[in-house]
Amino acid sequence: MSISFLLLIVAIIGVAGYLIGSWRANALAGGKLSSLHSRPGYYGSYVAVWSMLPAVVVLLVWIVASPIYISSTVRAGFPEEVKATSQAEQNLGYNMISAIARGLRVLAPEEREAIFKDGSTARTVLAGKGVPLAADPAPYMLTSADSLNRMSQASSTFLAIVVVLTALAGAVFSYRVIAPKFRARNRVEGVMLVGLIAASSIAILTTVGIVASMLTEAVHFFNRVPAWEFFFGTVWDPRFAAAGSTDSSGQFGLIPLLAGTLYIGFVAMLVAVPVGLFAAIYMSEYASRHVRSVAKPLLEVLAGIPTIVYGFFALVTVGPFLRDLSAQLSGLVTGDYSNFIQAQSVLTAGFVMGIMLIPYVSSLSDDIITAVPRALRDGSLGLGATRSETIKRVILPAALPGIVGALLMTASRAVGETMIVVLAAGVAARIQINPFEPMTTVTVKIVSQLTGDLEFTSPQTLVAFALGITLFVITLCLNIYALYIVRKYREQYE
Repeated sequence: MSISFLLLIVAIIGVAGYLIGSWRANALAGGKLSSLHSRPGYYGSYVAVWSMLPAVVVLLVWIVASPIYISSTVRAGFPEEVKATSQAEQNLGYNMISAIARGLRVLAPEEREAIFKDGSTARTVLAGKGVPLAADPAPYMLTSADSLNRMSQASSTFLAIVVVLTALAGAVFSYRVIAPKFRARNRVEGVMLVGLIAASSIAILTTVGIVASMLTEAVHFFNRVPAWEFFFGTVWDPRFAAAGSTDSSGQFGLIPLLAGTLYIGFVAMLVAVPVGLFAAIYMSEYASRHVRSVAKPLLEVLAGIPTIVYGFFALVTVGPFLRDLSAQLSGLVTGDYSNFIQAQSVLTAGFVMGIMLIPYVSSLSDDIITAVPRALRDGSLGLGATRSETIKRVILPAALPGIVGALLMTASRAVGETMIVVLAAGVAARIQINPFEPMTTVTVKIVSQLTGDLEFTSPQTLVAFALGITLFVITLCLNIYALYIVRKYREQYE
């Protein structure tokens, strides 16, 4: 039985429980609802909650625990010579067993018998069913795949029985406790409060999980490579090791990547801040209502464009344009039409990233400027100041803390950008100050270190987690400082 169908059955039991619970509450009231502690709907909701919530919890626990148990049981049945191999080889074998199991489910009985009689035909038969295998399966793989299917089917059957029985038991229990003085509303609202607390905790728990996972692997990296070599190294040359190797040869200097990240982000902010801030001033102070209603949504459309599209734009349009423009300028000045701006460069990536950040700056700044009290504007204009003087001497100083916070949050967005840098700035990790040459960032190297079939056992792959935790700390500090500025000066002009 599929999970979706099982959830549908639980939902039907819950709806039936709601109707039966409400009916029983009305019957106990005898037409006098004032004799009930809660409205009939709360009694029905109480029955529905007890019908669905325990069943869903059992379903979730089973979904998590069952694959773990089945996998450990199947692996325990491996031959001793297979158990003696590395964990990576056992994982590859289990993946092939899973693929064979999927193929066995769609085979006719005679095809299954042919495979088990002659294992050499398994690869051909399964490939004909759309399950290609990299090699001929070993005999133990066929037996394990059959065992995997049988356990999975048994688990699915038992899951359906247990979940349905749990839902019915919850409905019967909650139905029996219904009484006129039963505090159904308090119980239902208590469950809803727990649900709201759980929902609000998801973001916190997710952040804690992300940090814990990165920090754990980063510690493994620093056990192999000294921290001072990583944080103060000036050469990035990881030298990928072979699969299964723990070779720590190579240089893992963070400085070139950090320099590229800050340099490209700085160029992007040089583009985004003036354009975005001036656009916000125009829309909040000068534009008519009609113009604002059209311009603001059109400007914010830029925020909805995928970053890979900006990368294509930089690679196909902006980069070649800057390269050809530099060649023309060089020809006019020196007569040599060699370009001094490369198609992939800090300037290209920073310019396109700045375009992407414009709606963040303008939207946040517009909201902050609009929130400045109207009395400050009227007082300045009433004293004889012009509109431009009011903006420069009254509105912008009043909105400055919020604008600075918005710019810092935008900077943290720029630091974490990946796709634009990959296509517009290249992957060269080096330290230089020429904006017309390529550089790379921390995020690009995180992607490159984790691309391909790699094991998380060598410094060449574990370094990605050290880079990730470093980038997380940088963006976290920017966001904390932005919130500090906003909160410190928020009440100064209220």
